[in-house]
Order: sequence, then structure tokens, then C-alpha cells
Amino acid sequence: MTHQPSWTRRRFLGSLAAAAALGAEPPRRLRVAAVYTVFRRRSHAFNILENFLEPYLFDGRRIDPGMDVVSFYADQEAPERDLTQEVARRYRIGVYRTIAEALCAGGRELAVDAVLSIGEHGEYPVNDLGQTEYPRKRFFDECVAVMRRAGRYVPLFNDKHLSYRWDWAREMYDTSRRLGLPLMAGSSVPLAERRPTLELPADAVIEEAVSIHGGGVESYDFHGLEVLQSLVEARRGGETGVASVEFLQGDALWQAAEQGRWSIPLAEAAMATELGRSVPLREVRGVREGAAHGILLTYRDGLRGTVLKLGSGTTRWNFACKLAGDPRPRATHFYTGPWGNRNLFQALSHAIQHHFREGRAPYPVERTLLTTGLVAAAMQSRADGRRLETPHLQIAYTPRDFRAFRETGATWRIITDQTPEPAGLNPGAR
Repeated sequence: MTHQPSWTRRRFLGSLAAAAALGAEPPRRLRVAAVYTVFRRRSHAFNILENFLEPYLFDGRRIDPGMDVVSFYADQEAPERDLTQEVARRYRIGVYRTIAEALCAGGRELAVDAVLSIGEHGEYPVNDLGQTEYPRKRFFDECVAVMRRAGRYVPLFNDKHLSYRWDWAREMYDTSRRLGLPLMAGSSVPLAERRPTLELPADAVIEEAVSIHGGGVESYDFHGLEVLQSLVEARRGGETGVASVEFLQGDALWQAAEQGRWSIPLAEAAMATELGRSVPLREVRGVREGAAHGILLTYRDGLRGTVLKLGSGTTRWNFACKLAGDPRPRATHFYTGPWGNRNLFQALSHAIQHHFREGRAPYPVERTLLTTGLVAAAMQSRADGRRLETPHLQIAYTPRDFRAFRETGATWRIITDQTPEPAGLNPGAR
């Protein structure tokens, strides 16, 4: 396998020596602003930033990020748990009262080359649909305002879905396209190693697909939708969008299976990749206790998609699909590795750094736009108790960039489950 060149510390120092020998300027390290809700141990800010502040293990190699975090903005700072001030002192990072000040690094003009916008965790309102109202749109708007004044638009990464409101998410996407702002978004889960390895044939015709997670409503449903979308978007004709969404739970979910609206055998094939054996779906621990719900999707091109919450567990990410003319299911487990989701955030950070260097996301932001709209529609369907038609989700795109990114070996994989866990960021150490 050919690997994408990476800025290991040795390679970076070697480039400095080579540049000096030639009398050339050494490569400039990018300056990054981090805008986040909270910075607690193992929060999303922690899990991403540790791979920007220190070298990290990726695909069996030790990687220097090749860029420096120069400013912090914390939307909420709890002194007894927050790490903002401690980490800022250790790494000599400025902490600023506003997003504008952080992007200007205390000056009056845009002073960074890229922005990490991490709007996850913290104490924020939960609306009637069960959505946490994270300030991702506000973060985006304030960043754009600084860039607009400077007349320069730098790459921005938005953690997880764009917004809890569809109209705001669409506005964020449209604004980025209109201004030429390189935007990347989404979560770490689609970057996990697939066990067994699964790459669907080019131009595959997929009749039905199932994604399974073990987490909570909305926040983990988004991850399940991303797992589904990361594979089905490569089907023949590319992505065409979704025509309807329906949230089902309890007896209604199983009745829909009996009516042939989603496939229990396909879901069992997906679960078998995680469990190592075939188990009747209702015998999976937690399913019999009623802890199950599903989101049924009808795509505009006829594909049927289902996201299931079965049992419990924050590392359950399974997928299966049926291809036209092939009775055998294609199935895989998105494996998180020996250190839990820390592995996934290493892969995500690697992809973000690619985005910051290249000014181009390694996979389509349209995927996150679509999954943002899907999870919002699912929560509305849950509240209304009915299927929703979704003409606003006629979002078409092709995933060529991500296929090329995967072919470089740039998605994280386990070399060995006995690989020692790296030290990384160690709060409290002196």
C-alpha cells in the first residue's frame, strides 16, 4: 500500500536541514485557532487537540502535525474541571475572551491559517425535540465575520453535524461555498478500521443497507447515519438525496420489519461482524429490554436505508448491505481499537490536518450536510409520530475525494492490538 506523505518529526527536521543547505526558507508551520465549548479530559476538544499539541500515532507511525495551535477560545470554562488555562500555560497558547480575538491572536487582523471549531459537550439547552443546542452556527458566524473583514477565508473544521437546525446548517454550507471558505465537518467514526475489510465495488447497485449503533438518541443516531452514508454514497450514480425519514421505536419498529420495510437478516449479518457469530437479533443483550429504535430512510433513487440502535455500547458501529444480483450480504464492523475512541480521534485529526494543509476536505462536506438534515428530520418524526417527506434533502454529490484519500492509506488502522498507548496530552503532569 502506498502511504500519503506525513510530517513526522524526523521528516520535518530533515526538511529544515535540506532547506538550510539550499539556502531556502524552511516550510512554515500553520497557525491554528481552537474555538470550543469546553476543554475537559476526554471531551471532544481534548481528543482532537492532543493530536495537534503533541505528535501522535497514526497507521503505525509517529506523526508531527506540522502546525501549531496559537489561540484558544472557551465558550464555557468550569475552573474545577476545565483544562484551558493549564494547557495554555504549558504550550504557551493565548486564551482570548472572544472568538474574534482568538482568530486575530490578540491583534486586529486575522492571524491564523485554519480554525478548529469544536462545539460538543458543555451545559447548553435541550429543546423539545431532544436536541442539545450547541453553538456551532454562532461559532461559524463569528469566524466568518473575522475572515470577511480580512478578505481571506481559511480552512475551518466543524466537529460533528453542522447545527441542530436544518436552516442554519444549510446557511453554513451555502455561505462556505459562496465565499470560497474550505469547510470540513463530521465525526471520527467513518474513519475507523473496517473488520473485515469492506470496500464496495465501483458503481455498486445497493438495494438495502443497515447501520447499527449502541448509543443514545440524536447524538449517536448522527454517528450511525454517517456510518451508513460513508458507504452508500459511493453507489452507482453517486448520492441523490433522501425522499423520506421515519423514526420508529418499540413494537412499531418490529412490526415494520415483519412488513418487510427493513431486513432483520441484514441487521443480523451486521451484528455478526462485531459478535463473531450469528445471533438472533432479539437475543442481543439489551434488545429484549426494549432499548431499540430505528430510523428508516427512503432514498430518491430507491435505496432503502435503516439506522438501528440495538443494545448499548459506545463502540458499536456495524454495517451491512445487499447488492443487486448478489444474495450474500456485505458486512463489516467499524473497529475502534484497543484505546476506545481515542484511536478514532487520531484518524480524524489526521484528516483535519490534511484539510488545513491542502485547503480541501478529504471527503465531501455534503455528507455531513445530508446527515445533519437526516438527524433533524428523524427527531421531528419522533416528535410527530409519523413519516416525514424530505424534499429539502435532495442533496446530490459524489465521494471521489474520499476514495482517493482512503487509497493513500490515510485512514487509521490497527497495526497490532498490543501497540502501547501513546502518552499524548497528560493533564496534571509537571
